[in-house]
Order: sequence, then structure tokens, then C-alpha cells
Amino acid sequence: MRQDLQWGGQRSTGLVDVLDRVLDKGLVIAGDIKISLAEVELLTIRIRLIVCSIDKAEQVGLDWWKYDHHLAPGKQPLMAENESLRKQIQVLERKVAQLAEDNVTARRTVPAGPAKRRR
Repeated sequence: MRQDLQWGGQRSTGLVDVLDRVLDKGLVIAGDIKISLAEVELLTIRIRLIVCSIDKAEQVGLDWWKYDHHLAPGKQPLMAENESLRKQIQVLERKVAQLAEDNVTARRTVPAGPAKRRR
């Protein structure tokens, strides 16, 4: 009975070591599930799983939970910022359209050069 306890203790230590390494370095599991009928693809499910510590995730730029208003209820959604950016894009689009129109108008008003003679 004593051997069972020791073996179980060693196993849990091994599991802790494995988890420590996985969380420290990270683990990526990727796979695709495709459902086809008569060689016609009907459904594709792509599965990507990343297992790592929060510190490691932040290191590699996977910190989406900071900006998700469902996961961080104290944070305001980025709606105001998005609306501001939309307005800036509209202003820029109007300016580009005006410049294009001015360019076309300028080309029409510039007198054409001397006509080439045909032989």
C-alpha cells in the first residue's frame, strides 16, 4: 500500500512539472474538421487551441480579454473610438473625392497643346 501512495505522489509531481512547462512555454493544438458529401464540401470547422499562462499570452500579444467588454465589465466598449474613426474616414473620403473632382476639372480647363500634323 505504501508503494501505491509513493507512485501516486510521483505521478502528481510529474503532472505538475508538465503543466509548469506547458504554461511557461505554451502549447498550440490545431486541427480542421471537414464534412463533405459527394466531394462537395459542406462544412469546415477550424479548431485552434492555445494553452499558456496569462503572462506568456501577453508576451506574444494575445491579450484580447483586456478589451472584451463581456470579460472586463468595468471597461467601456470601444464604440466611441470606433465612431470617431468612422467620422474621420468619412471626412477623408470626402476630401479624396473632392481632390479627384478638382483634378478632372483642371484637366478639362487646361488648353490642349498644339495639334500634331498628320502626313
